[in-house]
Amino acid sequence: MPHDKVHKDTAKCPKTLNEVDLFEPGAQKFWYDSYDILHKESPVHKIPGEGTTKDTDGYIISKYEDIAFIVKDIVRFPPPIVKHLDEASSSGVAGFVDDEKQDKEKKMVSRHDPSFMNAMQISIQSLRPNEELWKAHKRQLTDPWVGPGASRHKDMITEATNKLIDNWIDKDEVEFVSEFAMPLPQIVMANIIGFPLEDIPLHKKWGDAMVMPFVYGKGHRNLLTKEQTNEQRALLTEFTDYVVDKVTEKRKNPQEDMISFLTEVTYEPFDRKLTDHEIVGVAYAMIIGGLETTQYAIAHQAQMLVDDPELYVELNNDRNKINAFVEESLRVRAPTQGLSTRMTTQDEFFQGVKVPKGSILHLRYGAANVDPDEFECPHQVNLDRKALTRHLTFSQGHRTCPGNGISRLEQNIAWNCLMDRIDKFEFTQNTQIEYQPGIMLGTLELLLKFRRL
Repeated sequence: MPHDKVHKDTAKCPKTLNEVDLFEPGAQKFWYDSYDILHKESPVHKIPGEGTTKDTDGYIISKYEDIAFIVKDIVRFPPPIVKHLDEASSSGVAGFVDDEKQDKEKKMVSRHDPSFMNAMQISIQSLRPNEELWKAHKRQLTDPWVGPGASRHKDMITEATNKLIDNWIDKDEVEFVSEFAMPLPQIVMANIIGFPLEDIPLHKKWGDAMVMPFVYGKGHRNLLTKEQTNEQRALLTEFTDYVVDKVTEKRKNPQEDMISFLTEVTYEPFDRKLTDHEIVGVAYAMIIGGLETTQYAIAHQAQMLVDDPELYVELNNDRNKINAFVEESLRVRAPTQGLSTRMTTQDEFFQGVKVPKGSILHLRYGAANVDPDEFECPHQVNLDRKALTRHLTFSQGHRTCPGNGISRLEQNIAWNCLMDRIDKFEFTQNTQIEYQPGIMLGTLELLLKFRRL
């Protein structure tokens, strides 16, 4: 499904709490206006009837201290899917079961039913169902490739970045999203995983399918229609078949790539090799976490530097500041703004508000990152800000995004290479900033003119 608008934008800039709706079509333009209101008037904001059952509620959590506390305790605040793990399928890409209430009212599909489980979730259940196994999985399977070990890819990323620039450096203008910010993480991830570069259009198609709920899903639970669900299931089945074929090839002829590594490694906690479907799950996580989020980050950084030409000059004159800029941009414009990924197992109190057992917590990372109680002048980029990595864009604790290392590296290399060759970026007269639907802050198109060095 292409990233176009499926609903006409209806959102307007909110002036009062009653006008705040983070999930209304077009609300992306006004999220940060909404966050200011939520912080002041409703930092724990109830969404009636949107909990784990029809008689429980959802809550938007927007304060930094609350989200930082919640994400570090997976036992006290587990993902809603674990409520149904005992019923879950153990292999393959499972189908979907209708939530009774939603089926009657909106013909939507619940994301918190075990039948929703995709390859990644099945892999999580198999390889890392608890905190100790999660840490072991990260340390042995992903850290060497996309975590602390990401530096091994520096030369590859640099080469890919410069080749993309080569494609448009002799022009006066560039559509920055499609010609740079989007293809860079696609090329990088294909190289890391061990997928042929010529298959990138397929990876893009399947990546779009993976994030379909987060783009086209309704409300904070990202509910899809039956038709959307069937479309997604068909596409993810294609992805599974594709990866299984690649796994078979790599077992016979291993290369220097992540899939080959996963076929050969003995997983220490279980003292065994990984199954094909477990490898599919790891690949799924790499695609869903390694493509669009980095794309959005780089695109937003470009917008910020065009808006502040002096900042571009400052970074170009002192490249050591690029890393600080990357961290601040990730804080100020988090690619994934919020996820309903935790539930309460007991009655809780946040900011003096009682949140009953069985509630779903929508953790609004984008709001936490601009919490005025945590960050001075929170909406401003401050390269001298202390503890630059305190933001929640990659979460915190043991459940920090495993691919944060590779994403940070790509962003740093991208701007070093761009500044080696570009003196200045500006918006064209035709530039109109529009955002894709959903819970990710993604710019659809970015027309820029530039002056090369």
